[in-house]
Amino acid sequence: MVKLNKIYTRTGDKGETGLGDGTRLPKHAPRVSAYGEVDEANAVIGLAVIALTSDDNQATDMVATLVRIQNDLFDLGADLCTPNKVAPDSAADLRITPEQVSALEHEIDELNSGLEPLTSFVLPGGTASAAHLHHARTVVRRAERAVTSLAAEDPINPNALNYINRLSDLLFVMARCANMGSVGDVLWTPGGNR
Repeated sequence: MVKLNKIYTRTGDKGETGLGDGTRLPKHAPRVSAYGEVDEANAVIGLAVIALTSDDNQATDMVATLVRIQNDLFDLGADLCTPNKVAPDSAADLRITPEQVSALEHEIDELNSGLEPLTSFVLPGGTASAAHLHHARTVVRRAERAVTSLAAEDPINPNALNYINRLSDLLFVMARCANMGSVGDVLWTPGGNR
């Protein structure tokens, strides 16, 4: 259980931070960047939740899913901040599971089944909710790039990479759903302004 009595500790004043296993790394290290990008993605998803809450189109189901995902993203951050060399089942070994990845796939399949097949790429816009979901999708993609960069240097839980990859797909499908009630997909017209 996490207990935070004091918000500042001064332990990071020299540009280092502690990992889940107690080791210290520079704050610009790839591992720290990866879980920092995941944290930003979580914050942007929070903005999408607020936008969806003010809309009526499927908001209840999507909000519940996104709140669950925000919790999962804390799991992902814990996974990424703890090197794989930590003994399995130790207190510091919180890992993303295949079941968490499968839950995202289920959500994607369920939401996508009600959408028309795409005939063009989709522009990030439409309703405010869709725009926030697209923004979250792009931040998640950046987090994915940071996670793959970390994985190129240091072994990570493969489910962590699978999870972040599926999450951006889910956010894309959610953005399309958020536009279905009013504006529909905002489609790219190649060379449309020439």
